[in-house]
Amino acid sequence: MVDNTADTSSANKGMNGMARHIVCMTFDFDSLTPQIARGYTTPSRRSRGEFGVVGAGRLLALLKKHDIRSTWFTPGQTIESYPDAAKQVVDAGHEIAHHGWTHRMPSSYETRDEEAADVKRGCETIKSLTGRYPRGYRSPAWEFSDHTLGILLENGFDYESSLMGDDYTPYRVRQDDVIEPEQPVIFGPETRLVEMPVSWTLDDSPVFEYQRHDTAIQQGLANTNDVLENWYDDFLYMQQAMDWGIITYSCHPQVIGRGHRMLMLERLIEKLKQHDVTFMAMEEAVDEYLSRTPSAAS
Repeated sequence: MVDNTADTSSANKGMNGMARHIVCMTFDFDSLTPQIARGYTTPSRRSRGEFGVVGAGRLLALLKKHDIRSTWFTPGQTIESYPDAAKQVVDAGHEIAHHGWTHRMPSSYETRDEEAADVKRGCETIKSLTGRYPRGYRSPAWEFSDHTLGILLENGFDYESSLMGDDYTPYRVRQDDVIEPEQPVIFGPETRLVEMPVSWTLDDSPVFEYQRHDTAIQQGLANTNDVLENWYDDFLYMQQAMDWGIITYSCHPQVIGRGHRMLMLERLIEKLKQHDVTFMAMEEAVDEYLSRTPSAAS
């Protein structure tokens, strides 16, 4: 999928041969959708999602303070359940990208048509809010079904952000890999869909969110100073290893929106701004990547 060897050649430099490091701040505006998708609809469970609207307001104020345009991966159900909150994100100039209709994992759909209908419904909901179809997609739970890639291509997405085959360099998503347990992998052709890679290490949910499931507990509740150090060090490594690169931070308003975590996020932004970085919405970063690389077949 991608050559992970550190590239410090001239081909890896910025647009004018200068080093360039891009930061994408992304927010999965889930609100109630993860609880609803899992059937967790008791008042206590729902209230955890409802806090996402409070967190969203805090995040919009922080981003405005630091003049940062970001990307909000937003389920259609969030848009229709909280239209005023969704409109505030748009009015602040941020990108709205696709994050399912509800927070349902693609692999949970019984048929391709069912998954395709929910993707289309999310696209139409976003268009009704923003006036245009979304350019980007992030899968709930960062998972694909066997049909997801084809559905995304059919709906004209330019990029998606759920896979982890690199960290600082976008790449094009492959299709039709052949996986046989006792044979070498046969890699399929690249598509035109750009992958903006993510990592659980740069996501707030695993480190902060306490979750009780039927068979397991996600402890979460990490110390923010430890998380800040990890997140900042990942940027520093990109700066040292790459002349051109993009780092993507993935946060959830219902998680990062708690007071001590908001303070951590602002400290991260302030530390990053001490370097020669460019904050971009993900669609802007995709455009820069596309300007630097030849197109792939559809």
